[in-house]
Amino acid sequence: MTEADPAETLAAIRQAVLRDPDDFIAWVVLAEAELDSGELAAGLSAANHALALRPGHPEALARQGKAHWMQGNHALAVAALGQARQRAPRHPGVALWFAHALEDAGEAEAAARAYDHAYQLLPNEPIFAAHLLNWRRRVCDWRDLERLSGQVRNAVHRGMPGVEPFAFLSEDTTASEQLACARSKAKSIATETNEVSRHRAFPGPVLKLGFVSNGFGAHPTGLLTVALFEALQAAPGVQVHLFARNADDGSPIRTRLASATRLHDVAGWSHQAIAQLIRAQDMHVLFDLRGWGGGGAPEVFALRPAAVQVNWLAYPGTSGAPWLDYALADGFVLPRAAPTHFSEAVVRLPRCFQPSDTTRTLDLPPSREACGLPATGIVYCCFNNSYKLNPASFERMLAVLRGVPASALWLLSGPGDANARLASAARTEDVDPSRLVFLDKLPHAQYLARYGHADLFLDTAPYNAHTTASDALWAGCPVLTRPGDTFASRVAGSLNHHLGLVEMNVDTDQEFIDTAVMLGRHPQALAKLRLDVEVARGSSGLFDMPGFAKDFAAIARAMAERHAQGLPPASFD
Repeated sequence: MTEADPAETLAAIRQAVLRDPDDFIAWVVLAEAELDSGELAAGLSAANHALALRPGHPEALARQGKAHWMQGNHALAVAALGQARQRAPRHPGVALWFAHALEDAGEAEAAARAYDHAYQLLPNEPIFAAHLLNWRRRVCDWRDLERLSGQVRNAVHRGMPGVEPFAFLSEDTTASEQLACARSKAKSIATETNEVSRHRAFPGPVLKLGFVSNGFGAHPTGLLTVALFEALQAAPGVQVHLFARNADDGSPIRTRLASATRLHDVAGWSHQAIAQLIRAQDMHVLFDLRGWGGGGAPEVFALRPAAVQVNWLAYPGTSGAPWLDYALADGFVLPRAAPTHFSEAVVRLPRCFQPSDTTRTLDLPPSREACGLPATGIVYCCFNNSYKLNPASFERMLAVLRGVPASALWLLSGPGDANARLASAARTEDVDPSRLVFLDKLPHAQYLARYGHADLFLDTAPYNAHTTASDALWAGCPVLTRPGDTFASRVAGSLNHHLGLVEMNVDTDQEFIDTAVMLGRHPQALAKLRLDVEVARGSSGLFDMPGFAKDFAAIARAMAERHAQGLPPASFD
């Protein structure tokens, strides 16, 4: 049986409401279909039509709330979905959407209760277990982690859909399991049959590269890529197009991105409209900079708007998707001798796969006291997001504190009561909670300056520091990490490797603790290490963006030429 064309299905539903505009169910179905296609304004309008027919109906309220949620109108989403849950307290879908809305509205503890409520309604459904597990990690509520993680992993083994691949990276899983999870997710994305198959003649000297993301601004993606795009602007024969799914945030990064590229603002556009624009621009290679990393647009890539499509940067794993041909990596994050368990052909850059903004200046930080730090003593830090912390990684950090009296651990504040839970966990492990210092999220320049007070970055596992590790090293703070077997667990190690500081990549938890304690007890060794970071930052290729741009353009051109020759995607270095 041929799978229905999503566009034709949506057109048929639109015709149904035109034939019978008083059909409440048809309006609800239309609202859901419009939202699924990315037509957010049309989805909200259909939900409002349904509510006009049956005021207060939970199904219509749910779609109205979902539309507000997808548009980023968090307060309106909470209000509508809260009403829907009051009217249908045992509706699992409504309960889950309500939890999402509370999360995005910053109501962290209310979201935790809502996710738990949704899970209690359908405790055997993987999607509900996965969302509860993910949110408990974010608020550092580590109750039942092993049981929930086991339930989610078992669902992935059985091929059950509903587990978000990005959240799955935080579980202690194998690369093979991550591939299975991603493939299950990819199967849920409807695809059209008009896949680009013609072999284009390579158009002479100009290589047209497209990049799709919702992070083109003061966002990790924008911060990582802006200097690379500026370097590519100066590269001969390369034309860069950005398809920005986020609105202009007015940031200097957005201004620089727009100046260095041809930036197309597609915020709020439907998947079809974005794909049509990309086709019209005739991209030779199109890069997905989000993947399953949250806020991505897999539906756009599933429409095959470009002949060659690449998974790169924000999502540190395989897409499992047939519409992405290549994944961009390096020889450390995906060693050549080991199986990759990637659905894409793997192309390895000769340097770290992650670029960085090398134009940043480092401001002087406020005083230690103003930062809440003790006046003296070693300061360990970990500014990773709270979901990357877990009992094992945190216990490793506490062991370091126990080994270095008068030291402090500087952490990024988490949502809700996350900080209080970490303080309680420290007390349970005989570490004075006052030795934990929490940093509220700050504008990037202010946050970066704080590294001036940080002596050593203690990484997490299995999902380690990525952009944060790059920030630390650029600011002169060494990063201690224990690389694992998956892409997500090897990014900080790749940064150290390409910086020439391989001794900061250790093999075991005990070696991690011993190294951190040794450096904390020997200030001269720590001072030498920091000097090594400073020297390597200038002499290694890690932060060489003109060199990165040259390598990047070469591999992109090789992908395009391979396609032009009628050859299928294949891994190469």
